Amino acid sequence: MGPAAPDSRRPNDMVNGLNWPWIALMCVGPLPFAVAVATLLWRRNEPILGNLAGTVVIFGSALGFILRESVVLDRLTQQCLDAGFTCWPQPSAFTRYAIYAAIGLLEVIGLFLVSLTVERRMRRHRYAPEWQR
Repeated sequence: MGPAAPDSRRPNDMVNGLNWPWIALMCVGPLPFAVAVATLLWRRNEPILGNLAGTVVIFGSALGFILRESVVLDRLTQQCLDAGFTCWPQPSAFTRYAIYAAIGLLEVIGLFLVSLTVERRMRRHRYAPEWQR
């Protein structure tokens, strides 16, 4: 009798499918924190530094999620090998990483769009209302 699988499922089933709760967390988590960090600098009339700080928060969290996914896949693959099976993750590791990277890129684009609105308000605030269109 071989070593028992650490999960009740077949070892190959453990590496199949995406981890939707973590993807959802990536979708909703970093952007509000990035906007909060960027707002601190936007209010000090530093829009470029605010955008940079927000981008660092978003891409840093995307990198963290990618590293977490890598560690999980390595552990699951090792469990499969320990159980005497060869497992290939479906979708591939690259696809999983690309999902987090794409979400991060979309969030940075969203941050920049919010920044445009903030900069427009700051610019209009400097002029008298009768000169504004």
